[in-house]
Amino acid sequence: MLDTLDTMSSHQTTQTMKPATAAKKLGVYLEATPAEFREGVVSRAELNALQADPPEWLQELRRSGPHPRPVVAAKLGVSIAGLARGGVTEALTTEQIEALKADDPEWLRRERATQAEVRKEADRIEEKNAERAAQSGDARS
Repeated sequence: MLDTLDTMSSHQTTQTMKPATAAKKLGVYLEATPAEFREGVVSRAELNALQADPPEWLQELRRSGPHPRPVVAAKLGVSIAGLARGGVTEALTTEQIEALKADDPEWLRRERATQAEVRKEADRIEEKNAERAAQSGDARS
């Protein structure tokens, strides 16, 4: 029995993930990755290696895109829902994002203002919770 336990603990299975999950963790648009990346599985060790020492294709994707919607939203300072409300449903390149910023359409100004309000409210709530925590800490003393 003990021999079986020793054997079981020494054979750790390699954790793998689907390419879509790995692309999300790397912050890149899956469809723009090389075929060998999209068609295989990615181990935790491979993901760590890609993050630590990104190959040229990954550096180029991060630099120029096309970027997935969460990255596009972050670069524009809006939410993913805000992108959809603005009619942006596809991945965009860095050049396209910069062009949108330069054009500064009404929907982008509106969504940025909305996002700023959301952040302001989140900060207010966080501050209020911190005050409550401090007060309850004082009450226990």
